[in-house]
Amino acid sequence: MASPLPSSPLPSSPLSSSVLDLAPVVPVVVVDDVADAVPLARALVAGGLPAIEVTLRTPVALDAIRAIADGVPEAVVGAGTVISPAQVADCVVAGARFLVSPGWTDVLLDAMKASGVPFLPGVSTTSEVVALLERGVSEMKFFPAQAAGGTAYLKSLAGPLPQARFCPTGGIGPGNAPEYLSLPNVRCVGGSWMLPADAVAAGDWARVEKLAREAAKMGHGSR
Repeated sequence: MASPLPSSPLPSSPLSSSVLDLAPVVPVVVVDDVADAVPLARALVAGGLPAIEVTLRTPVALDAIRAIADGVPEAVVGAGTVISPAQVADCVVAGARFLVSPGWTDVLLDAMKASGVPFLPGVSTTSEVVALLERGVSEMKFFPAQAAGGTAYLKSLAGPLPQARFCPTGGIGPGNAPEYLSLPNVRCVGGSWMLPADAVAAGDWARVEKLAREAAKMGHGSR
């Protein structure tokens, strides 16, 4: 994600700061029932997590993005698991205000750059990070974080590549999120622990809000 952020072409206001700086945790959301999208987003926002990544892993994902964009204007809804230029276009039309990919290619990167919204391309190797820096992109998703080397790997990158900033995602929960957030090159983490399947299935949005509030306190005072 290059800085400064480009203005969003959407009716909603453009982001005034990086997605990485909106909150210490970005909820990674898989929506199976579009009816859950709005109350789920409201609970997350009420708990202090305004940046919400809806992954394109279900048939209703685009409808969920649209529902959140229309029904929860205080949320900054984004699209995750974006892997093609067609998906980039579809997500922006649906109302996504940022894009996240698990990895990147030149074709996908060009489409994301042209989209007019902020984006986090996924990386898991030093070469991928350097290649993005060459293209003017300094904000990235580190995925799959735990499997790709975790905090030890990110610490190793901080010295030679201090200009790169990361949102690690994959295998992160309340137990190890603070360790990631303590790193100088990590601005936020992605995770889904504040969205337990049983709570979502039961519509227990109070529980989701409570877990979101606890997550929002992570990294407080060090950011």
